[in-house]
Amino acid sequence: MEWEVVIGIENHVQLTTASKIFSGSPTTFGAEPNTQASPVDLALPGVLPVMNKQAVDRAIRFGLAVGAKIAPASIFARKNYFYPDLPKGYQISQFEDPVVIGGAVTFGYEKDGEFVTRTVNLTRAHLEEDAGKSLHEDYAGMSGIDLNRAGTPLLEIVSEPEIRSAAEAVAYCKALHSLVMWLGVCDGNMQEGSFRCDINVSVRPKGQKEFGTRCEIKNLNSFRFIEEAVHVEVRRQIELIEDGGKVVQATRLYDPDRKETREMRSKEDAQDYRYFPDPDLPPLVISSAWIDQVKAAMPELPAAMRARFVSEYALPDYDSLVLTQSKAMATYFVAVVDAAGKENAKSAANWLMGDVSSTLNREGVDIADAPVKPAQLALMLKRIADGTINNKTAKELFGDMWAAKSDDDNLVDALIESKGLKQISDTGALEAIVNEVIANNEKSVEQYRAGKEAAINSLIGQAMKASRGKANPAQLTELLKAKLAG
Repeated sequence: MEWEVVIGIENHVQLTTASKIFSGSPTTFGAEPNTQASPVDLALPGVLPVMNKQAVDRAIRFGLAVGAKIAPASIFARKNYFYPDLPKGYQISQFEDPVVIGGAVTFGYEKDGEFVTRTVNLTRAHLEEDAGKSLHEDYAGMSGIDLNRAGTPLLEIVSEPEIRSAAEAVAYCKALHSLVMWLGVCDGNMQEGSFRCDINVSVRPKGQKEFGTRCEIKNLNSFRFIEEAVHVEVRRQIELIEDGGKVVQATRLYDPDRKETREMRSKEDAQDYRYFPDPDLPPLVISSAWIDQVKAAMPELPAAMRARFVSEYALPDYDSLVLTQSKAMATYFVAVVDAAGKENAKSAANWLMGDVSSTLNREGVDIADAPVKPAQLALMLKRIADGTINNKTAKELFGDMWAAKSDDDNLVDALIESKGLKQISDTGALEAIVNEVIANNEKSVEQYRAGKEAAINSLIGQAMKASRGKANPAQLTELLKAKLAG
């Protein structure tokens, strides 16, 4: 039987506020356990929560960015459940009336060797407080509880079940991760728990309209684990059904060491949490003036920037999409083009998507921390354009620029001079190289003159090697063809 995968995703995004959602306690990561939990976070008798306006601002900003409706009035509810890291016995969240309704996220990814774009609709995004954290590794035979995280503001973003593969799930999460960082609503640090993913997975026979029974895989904090967990859970469900069993709705955890998902608890439905409006918090009322104020302060959004890159810099759609995957990459690109000129925009895009990105990945460095500054890359592109160096030499030069870790805007010219990288464009010097290559490669010369045009590539390669990669390729090719035609 052919199976179809159905995935819906809930992302918990920690908001970049200095204090918690209902108290003035700090949200700094890494503090000593239980030093940042106030009586409000613990719901001790006699205390009252007070809404953090900055958290609401960030929720509005996100809603506007995804084209959602901002609810004029939303309600906070108590989600009742009992767990050691939730000592008050309930979490303040939103249920029936969330602050953000609808919206969509568009993203691109590789599928069967082609780059495709997809749009996934959002159900909602709601504000809530985080729970504390159970510590299992530091105490023999027991667990510790750190309540520093209790009350940290979260925006839970819920997608429609429209994702159909592990690759799509990863691409969607990456796009969402990039967007919330772009907007400044989240720092995106997955290792610290700032961006966590709960993946709801089910399978059904292809063509069937009804959904299968879903299982939720909790707290995935890396894109690799998301992909692995989906593949593992899909295989588990299909094998279970094909062996005559039934999938039981449950919350599961992914074990990356054993490459398996394990049941954590049976999956609760909304009624199990006994939601009811929080009696201590009034409705959250958001005026149109408040929305306009947030909108006026928003940065240029990725979609608008993509369209601008196409119209202003004549970039292909693919390039503009790749360059706007992160705000830092887009900012770097704009800085390079501003310094190098619009005529070098395509060259700048090629370098950023090629050598720059591969070096960043290999070195494990973010582009904001790249040792090659935009002005330096821009000058290198100018030197390629004006014929001072060729593309082959530029690759060597880029490595030297990276290793130099210098802020000197004239680093490029200094390295070209000190390392003797200037392109050979002198006709006399090139002619001597060409004569030598023709004399030493009789077979390739005969093949070319016999009509095998591809044979000239071998001769060009020999000539470039003889010039130590510094010959002007266009001049070299033209000179070779002229000599061979004689």
